Order: sequence, then C-alpha cells, then structure tokens
Amino acid sequence: MTNGATGRVVLVTGGGKGLGRAFALDLAARGANLVINNRNRTVDSDGRGPADHVVAEILAAGGEAIADHSDVTDPGSGQRMVNAAIDRYGRLDAIVASAGVSHPAMLHRSSVEDVQAVLDINLTGALRTVLAGLEVFRRQGQGRVVLVSSVGGLYGEVGLGAYSASKGALTALGRTLALEGPRYGVHTNVLLPYATTQMTEGDMPSDLASRMDPALVAPVVSALLDPACTLNGRVLVAGGGGLRVADIVEGTTVPIPEGSLDGQGLADLVARSNASLPTRHTTSSDAFQGLLADLDALDDLADLVGPGGPTAGR
Repeated sequence: MTNGATGRVVLVTGGGKGLGRAFALDLAARGANLVINNRNRTVDSDGRGPADHVVAEILAAGGEAIADHSDVTDPGSGQRMVNAAIDRYGRLDAIVASAGVSHPAMLHRSSVEDVQAVLDINLTGALRTVLAGLEVFRRQGQGRVVLVSSVGGLYGEVGLGAYSASKGALTALGRTLALEGPRYGVHTNVLLPYATTQMTEGDMPSDLASRMDPALVAPVVSALLDPACTLNGRVLVAGGGGLRVADIVEGTTVPIPEGSLDGQGLADLVARSNASLPTRHTTSSDAFQGLLADLDALDDLADLVGPGGPTAGR
C-alpha cells in the first residue's frame, strides 16, 4: 500500500473535533503536514482550543501541524487559512472541508436568519475555503478537495431542514467543482459519513456509538487525497467500516398521455418510471439502517469464509 500523504500539505476545517479530528490524525500518521482549523468557542485554562489540542497530539506523535482559529463565517477566513499553509510549508496540496453545525429545529419554527446561520457555516464557509485554495491549486497544476456532506443532503431529515439544505447544496457544489477542476489537475469528491460525533452522540444508541467510530471513516479521506487516486466527482457514503457509492439516478422515461392528466394518472406514471430504479432509500434514517444491514451481512460472510477470506482485515 502506498503512503501518498507523505510530505503533502493538507488544510482541514473543523479539524478540532469529531470527524475533522479523525481525518487530521489519520493524515498526520501517514506523513502529511497539517493546518488544522477550528474556531475557539471554548478554551481550556491555558487558552488552548480544540485545534490546539489536536496539534499537540500530532506533535507528540512526531508529526507536523499548526493550528488556525478562524471562524469560517468570516469572509477572510479561507484566504487566511490558505496563507497559513503557504507561509509555514510553502505549498498547499489538499483541502478537507469538514466544519459544520446542525442546529436542529423544525422548519416551521425556524426563521430565515436561523437557516442562513447554518448555510453560512456548512456551505458558504466551505466555499470560502475552497475558492481560496483553488487559486493555489490552479497555479500548481494539482490539488485535491474533499467536501464533507451528509446523507441528510440526499434525503432530507425531519428537524434538520437547514442542515439538510446546506449539505445538499454542498454535494451539488462538489459535483460542479469536479466538472471544472480536472483541466487544472484538481479532483473533488464528496464524503457522506456516518459517525459518532458531538452532533450525533445524543441520538446514537449506545450499541452503535463505538461501531460508528470516526476513525473508521478517516482512511477514506486519506485515500481520496492520495495523488495516485483518480476518483473525481464521486459521492461516497462511509461508516462503521463500510463504504458505498451514492449517485444521481433517473427512472425510465415514460410518455405523458395526450389530454388531461390527473393526480392518479401522474402517480401511475411515476410508479412506472420508478420501477426501473435500483435500491432506493426514502429517508436518511432508512439509508442508515440499510448500511447497518449491509455491514451485518458482510460480518456474517467473514465468519463463514474465515481468516484469509475476501473480507479479512475489514
């Protein structure tokens, strides 16, 4: 297995906690140089915030990292983070846009300002960082971007309308960047992780908490940032030691009958078109249960095959 992270310079936003921390630690263990961003909502008695603590972990393990405390809602934050990488390491090779908030609320109880606050972090914050990085990548003729989105952005989620909207837009942004970037050697992919984090631990059953360790998702990010990785524009779901591809699908085209079309007639047309689709999840919770069922099936297969079989080492 190649170690494509050695010497690479990676900026990770939201890198002080949860998934971002797991990504940073995995990349550092593979030899990457990190700029770890996390705003300081709280600090310890020494004035150190989450990013500082992750940097300390990396340095103690013999790695290389610096902390950045920018708030991604600040218009100048993206450029400052990119400048920090250039000033310290002389280059920037990749960005992992992982900063995010959820702020659960039913939409009918939310204001436009409430929704905008989530969009400012999850979508616009990522955009600020990536746009600043793209200027560097284009000059270099190479770069990698991973946008950390959510299955909520595919299906929506009750009580998480603002979050789902921001993540759906982030996924679409990633696909567009993937179309525009290859001419400059820039590859962009989107990750939809399942993991126990500060956002999810309150709703995560105790028996799933350890199974959804963020560290099980981190190797996917490191692999996507490997210069040898040619994947571009892919949307990958990962969690619990498993991975699957998400994609945009359309059903078979069916003719609209001439004349009037009523509600039942339209429902029949939709059913006919929909019949050609592959496995289809209706909600993010349904998709998560499907992933757990797949993982259980893989575990059962591993037990049957035994050591050295095709699933050994998962």
